[in-house]
Amino acid sequence: MTKADIVNEISKDTGIEKVTVQKAIEAFMETIKGSLVKGKNVYLRGFGSFIVKERAEKTARNISKNTTIIIPKHFIPAFKPSKSFVTKVKNNVK
Repeated sequence: MTKADIVNEISKDTGIEKVTVQKAIEAFMETIKGSLVKGKNVYLRGFGSFIVKERAEKTARNISKNTTIIIPKHFIPAFKPSKSFVTKVKNNVK
Protein backbone atom coordinates (compact mmCIF):
# COMPACT_ATOMS: atom_id res chain seq x y z
CA MET A 1 0.00 0.00 0.00
CA THR A 2 1.41 3.39 -0.96
CA LYS A 3 0.86 6.81 0.55
CA ALA A 4 -1.56 7.61 -2.28
CA ASP A 5 -3.55 4.45 -1.46
CA ILE A 6 -3.72 5.49 2.20
CA VAL A 7 -4.93 8.98 1.21
CA ASN A 8 -7.61 7.44 -1.03
CA GLU A 9 -8.81 5.04 1.70
CA ILE A 10 -9.03 7.73 4.39
CA SER A 11 -10.75 10.13 2.01
CA LYS A 12 -13.29 7.49 1.01
CA ASP A 13 -13.95 6.39 4.62
CA THR A 14 -14.26 9.88 6.12
CA GLY A 15 -15.59 11.97 3.23
CA ILE A 16 -12.74 14.48 3.67
CA GLU A 17 -11.13 15.87 0.51
CA LYS A 18 -8.00 14.07 -0.68
CA VAL A 19 -5.91 17.26 -0.56
CA THR A 20 -6.77 17.82 3.10
CA VAL A 21 -6.05 14.17 3.98
CA GLN A 22 -2.72 14.32 2.14
CA LYS A 23 -1.68 17.46 4.05
CA ALA A 24 -2.63 15.81 7.35
CA ILE A 25 -0.64 12.66 6.55
CA GLU A 26 2.39 14.73 5.45
CA ALA A 27 2.19 16.77 8.66
CA PHE A 28 1.91 13.56 10.72
CA MET A 29 4.99 12.05 9.08
CA GLU A 30 7.01 15.27 9.45
CA THR A 31 6.07 15.47 13.13
CA ILE A 32 7.21 11.87 13.69
CA LYS A 33 10.49 12.47 11.80
CA GLY A 34 11.15 15.70 13.69
CA SER A 35 10.56 14.03 17.03
CA LEU A 36 12.89 11.12 16.22
CA VAL A 37 15.60 13.49 14.95
CA LYS A 38 15.46 15.22 18.36
CA GLY A 39 15.85 11.81 20.05
CA LYS A 40 12.27 11.66 21.36
CA ASN A 41 10.20 8.50 20.91
CA VAL A 42 6.59 8.62 19.69
CA TYR A 43 4.01 6.36 21.37
CA LEU A 44 0.64 5.69 19.69
CA ARG A 45 -1.50 3.59 22.05
CA GLY A 46 -3.05 0.59 20.30
CA PHE A 47 -0.81 1.01 17.23
CA GLY A 48 2.85 1.03 18.25
CA SER A 49 5.91 3.11 18.99
CA PHE A 50 8.35 4.91 16.74
CA ILE A 51 11.63 4.72 18.62
CA VAL A 52 15.28 5.66 18.22
CA LYS A 53 17.56 2.64 18.61
CA GLU A 54 21.25 2.84 19.39
CA ARG A 55 23.56 0.57 17.41
CA ALA A 56 26.84 -0.19 19.15
CA GLU A 57 30.25 0.28 17.56
CA LYS A 58 31.36 -2.81 15.66
CA THR A 59 34.14 -4.15 13.50
CA ALA A 60 33.31 -5.14 9.92
CA ARG A 61 35.26 -6.38 6.93
CA ASN A 62 35.58 -4.79 3.52
CA ILE A 63 35.95 -8.00 1.52
CA SER A 64 36.89 -6.28 -1.74
CA LYS A 65 39.99 -4.68 -0.14
CA ASN A 66 40.42 -7.37 2.54
CA THR A 67 40.58 -4.80 5.34
CA THR A 68 38.74 -4.32 8.60
CA ILE A 69 36.82 -1.16 9.32
CA ILE A 70 35.25 0.23 12.45
CA ILE A 71 31.58 1.19 12.19
CA PRO A 72 30.98 3.83 14.87
CA LYS A 73 28.06 3.86 17.29
CA HIS A 74 24.99 5.32 15.58
CA PHE A 75 21.24 5.74 15.98
CA ILE A 76 18.48 4.41 13.71
CA PRO A 77 14.71 4.87 13.64
CA ALA A 78 12.59 1.79 14.35
CA PHE A 79 8.94 0.84 14.75
CA LYS A 80 7.68 -1.48 17.47
CA PRO A 81 4.04 -2.54 17.00
CA SER A 82 1.69 -2.85 19.98
CA LYS A 83 0.64 -6.29 21.23
CA SER A 84 -2.92 -5.83 19.97
CA PHE A 85 -1.62 -4.86 16.51
CA VAL A 86 0.67 -7.91 16.37
CA THR A 87 -2.15 -10.19 17.49
CA LYS A 88 -4.53 -8.86 14.82
CA VAL A 89 -1.96 -9.38 12.06
CA LYS A 90 -1.03 -12.86 13.33
CA ASN A 91 -4.64 -14.02 13.40
CA ASN A 92 -5.78 -12.50 10.09
CA VAL A 93 -2.91 -12.79 7.60
CA LYS A 94 -2.77 -16.14 5.88
